Amino acid sequence: MSLLFEPTPLGDAEYHAITSALLSRIEATVDQWLQDDVVDIDTHRTGGLLELGFPNGSKIVINTQPPLHELWMAARQGGYHYKFSAGQWLDTRDRGEFFAALSARASEQAGRALRFE
Repeated sequence: MSLLFEPTPLGDAEYHAITSALLSRIEATVDQWLQDDVVDIDTHRTGGLLELGFPNGSKIVINTQPPLHELWMAARQGGYHYKFSAGQWLDTRDRGEFFAALSARASEQAGRALRFE
């Protein structure tokens, strides 16, 4: 199977709208977990950069890359680059879906099962 895929062409305004909504969705999920006493993850957002701080001191950083129309994630387990294709963000190396990877990395760093959707 080829790992090549065709990214969906996005204009700058569309890219910014999609990534802004994605970061807001992540923040809303983390806020709900805090309200429901699931896990205490701190969020800090500056423009297109969202930092998630876990109780053990580890972090996940999600960063938009406007010139490349990519989304990057840095976690304790490594760095990942995503391109938008057919309505989802796919890893440029293994085609893994962004929210699945974020859920896996966050679960590992929180020490409990977490699911971003």
